[in-house]
Parts: sequence; C-alpha cells; structure tokens
Amino acid sequence: MPKEWFELWFDSPYYHTLYKQHDDQDAQTSIDHLLTVMNLQPGARVLDLACGKGRHSRYLADKGFSVTGLDISAASISYARGFEHDGLDFYQHDMRLPFRMRYFDAVFNFFTSFGYFDNDKDHQLALTNVAKGLRKDGRLMIDFFNSRVVLKNIVPHDCKTVDGIEFHLQKKVENGYIVKSVQFQHKGKAHHFVERVRLLTFSDFETMLSHAGMRIENAFGGYDLQSFDAETSPRLILLATLTD
Repeated sequence: MPKEWFELWFDSPYYHTLYKQHDDQDAQTSIDHLLTVMNLQPGARVLDLACGKGRHSRYLADKGFSVTGLDISAASISYARGFEHDGLDFYQHDMRLPFRMRYFDAVFNFFTSFGYFDNDKDHQLALTNVAKGLRKDGRLMIDFFNSRVVLKNIVPHDCKTVDGIEFHLQKKVENGYIVKSVQFQHKGKAHHFVERVRLLTFSDFETMLSHAGMRIENAFGGYDLQSFDAETSPRLILLATLTD
C-alpha cells in the first residue's frame, strides 16, 4: 500500500531542515503559556500527539510530567528515543488507531499536526481515539492554524533558502485543503514533496469534538492566550474536555 504524503515528508530529513526555525526555545515558550490554563499536577500523564522528534515532549517531561510521545514517522521516533528516560517514552503510532484507554490527564497536539487525512471520517476517528484515551477530568489542547487568516494571507509562490538548500514553495486551495508543493535540488537530485492540511474551522472542530464526546472549554488566538478572533487571530488553540 502506498505511503501517505505525511509519512513520506515527515520521514525526510529535509522536512526538519525546512522548519528548523521552530526550535526548542520556541517550544518551551509556547508550553509555558499553555500550561497556565491546563491545571496539571506534578506527575500527570501527558500525551504529545504527533510529537515529531519530541521537542515538546522533552520539555513537558522536564516540567515533571509523565510523558508519552506518538508519531507516525519512524525516523522521528527513532531520533526521539535517544532522549527516553523513566518519565518519557516514544512510540511510532497512527492517531487513527486507539492507544491506552482512559489513561491520560492531558493530550497536546502542537503546531498544526492535524487535518492531514484525505477524509473527515479519519479526522473524526482520531479525535474519538483521543477522547477514549483521556481520564474523566482529562483535557485536550489542539494547536491549529486559523483557516480564515491562512486563506487571506496565502502566498502562491515563495522561495526559502535553508542550510544552502533553495526550497521552492507553491501554495493553493484545493477541495477544502491548503496544499503546499515543496520542490528543491540537493546533491544533484531533484526532490518534490506535498503537504495537504484540511482548512478546519472552529465550527468544524466543535462538531467533531462533540461527536467524540467532548466540548470546547475555551479558544485562544495565540500562545499569549488572547481570546480567539476568527478574522484576526494567527492561531486556533482549543481547550476541550469530556462531556461525561
């Protein structure tokens, strides 16, 4: 069975090159702000869903939580496992599959690490699995982009040079997705990857979370925790909890 785009792209070292500006300090600052509204106790069980190489997971563990990181990328998980210790472990896992029922006090999904699937049935399935993994008073934090602002500010063509590699980026809207084409040459070889992220809105998340047995407690427009404004906020950060 052919691999999906995110399996190919996230397993590539070039993905981490292109987005290297999102460093550990960036992760720590955002977490410090978000934790102020999470009400987590020391030792709380935390899931970093779509953890990548684990920069958020590592910092959460440093804060005294028992952290599990999940990601579909085998390469990222292999790297992250080099940082494992008693309070931090990593597993390769597809969020469309269940993982540990009624176990976590909190689930974090950082840096628009959602909306990648070809249909909303799979998006719904992933959120339903999150709900099943939460303990009774557990909370979910989803850090997504604000689709309206993304649409208003879309740059069809861009070029970005990182570590001597010239990345040619093209963006378009297609069937409810923002589609980014990433093309470049390195060491005499041409490369082409594609990103496809569903343009999910607050209303979309509200509906899917409701179907998963969850409700939105609060919505923030950025890591400064200002209230979400659909027309101006750079991010859509949702705090949700179980309804029963």
